[in-house]
Amino acid sequence: MMLSKHIQQGAMKPIFLSVFAIATLAFTGCASKPQVQTTRNVIAAPDTYTVRAGDTLGNIASRYGLDYIAVAQMNNIPAPYIIHVNQPLRLKGSAAVPVTSTARPSTPPIQRQSIPLPTPQQTQAPATTTTTASAVPATPANNLRWVKPTQNPVIANFNLASGIKGTRYSGQMGDPVYAAADGQVVYADSGLKEFGNLILIKHSNGYISAYAHNNTLLVKSGARVTAGQQIAQMGSTGTNRVMLEFQIRASGKAIDPAQIVPNS
Repeated sequence: MMLSKHIQQGAMKPIFLSVFAIATLAFTGCASKPQVQTTRNVIAAPDTYTVRAGDTLGNIASRYGLDYIAVAQMNNIPAPYIIHVNQPLRLKGSAAVPVTSTARPSTPPIQRQSIPLPTPQQTQAPATTTTTASAVPATPANNLRWVKPTQNPVIANFNLASGIKGTRYSGQMGDPVYAAADGQVVYADSGLKEFGNLILIKHSNGYISAYAHNNTLLVKSGARVTAGQQIAQMGSTGTNRVMLEFQIRASGKAIDPAQIVPNS
């Protein structure tokens, strides 16, 4: 009888331990379960920030709880808000505005991967292939050789009062469009509807040239191009007729292309 009771107690002991172990695991499991975060943690913004590979103006501003347009205005960065690797940005100042649901526009800025700026280099002669504008007159500007982006007639000249921020050329669908000077393509896409298929080229003198309303883009973001190299085919994207709108910007401001590239 005593032996039977002892055996019975011995059999109950592992069962009790198993139940205890299961209860302990269940308790610790509940205690270690992370709580759901109901608010987004925002990192305190430093005074300045240096752009790294993969950064965009939008994700930098979001990281520190800032409005990307306010950051762009503080740093004199025009649309389409292109930034470059190693570029210093001010994040604090009178223009900085915390991000709120009503302050941020419904459409985010067009962003593309950051690309190191081209360094000043010696002038290169245009390639002597059928895809270059070797016959177009050229003029030097800040140690760069500039050529006309097309040989077609001008239909509208630079006129800020009329909202024309560049030179507009007529043409036929598929006419060649040429790079106006050596540089690096920093944007080649159709994200800005008013410009259609757009190419932006950064030049070593700090200028940016723009080529809008193309039908077909022949270069991609990051490509190095030379003066007179064909980069696109003329079209009517973003407008109601076949044309090329050619702009040149210095420090974010549009300047008259005729000051650099003669129309004749």
